[in-house]
Amino acid sequence: MLDLSDFDYDLPPELIAQEGAEPRDAARMMVVHRDGRPLEHRRVRDLPGFLRPGDVLVINRSKVIPARLFVKKPTGARIEVLLVRPVGEKEWLAFLRPARKAPPGTRLLFEGGTAEVVGVEEEGLRRLRFDADPWALMARAGRAPLPPYIRAPVPFARYQTVFAREPGSVAAPTAGLHLTPDLLEAIRARGVEVLPLVLHVGPGTFQPVKGSIEAHRMHEEVYEIPEKTAAAVNRALSEGRRVVAVGTTVVRALESAYAPGAGVRPGTGATRLFIRPPYDFKVVGALFTNFHLPRSTLLMLVAAFAGYERTMAAYREAVERGYRFYSLGDAMFID
Repeated sequence: MLDLSDFDYDLPPELIAQEGAEPRDAARMMVVHRDGRPLEHRRVRDLPGFLRPGDVLVINRSKVIPARLFVKKPTGARIEVLLVRPVGEKEWLAFLRPARKAPPGTRLLFEGGTAEVVGVEEEGLRRLRFDADPWALMARAGRAPLPPYIRAPVPFARYQTVFAREPGSVAAPTAGLHLTPDLLEAIRARGVEVLPLVLHVGPGTFQPVKGSIEAHRMHEEVYEIPEKTAAAVNRALSEGRRVVAVGTTVVRALESAYAPGAGVRPGTGATRLFIRPPYDFKVVGALFTNFHLPRSTLLMLVAAFAGYERTMAAYREAVERGYRFYSLGDAMFID
């Protein structure tokens, strides 16, 4: 049985990417073959050459929202708010910092409105009730919810995929940041179907696991799979063609929506699926992803897909070769 410490690795701070490659598909791409062939070192623009006619490539069209806000209490004390997801017309779950200074009953003063902390939910989330439209408040004063390891300013548009359409994520589905319209056209020209789903990414996805792996509980994330996407995926599975996931969010949505005998079910759902070794993948046959944080659930998902030893060896080689890590870094394709 793997321990949490088994998912540690040494990463020099200078390899944490502070900006994305330009153009997006110029990022480096490590190719990991699960059949044991040697690693390959390419560029994201080479991805079409590793796809097969008949593959179904699934992308996440969730759009990052300006969920980070700085507000004040009536006393003048400053509070940082990260809105996570709506739970009513004017109620949202949110992380507050410092949370200890915002117990239930606390009023928060926004630009153009107020909110009250009306409850404390699981995992430390606060329930906020607004007196104005939260979306309008975000549009007026919200900032990009960049991860704390990105210290340089990043244009909000660079932290969105080119196909983002449905607002709701508080962190980017980062594998998709590498793809460009031209690259997607080249992929389609290979005879690959490109189809969307939506999984709104929550902050818990990127948080390192604390304590034991077995005790870790994922934050709930909402997904929606269109009927056309589910039908195409299910046809591919029945005909022995590959389903290629762009990012771990797509993996979790597809695997969560799968039911034995029915395949991937269309519609809306919510998932807390925690994929780690060993895991029997029902849907996904290849994965395009980034390089993830030590001890993170994302790294564990990759290890479940590629194999633990192969994954950690690939990460060691990525460090040795100077790949760029995390949200704005380089990519890995696992076939």
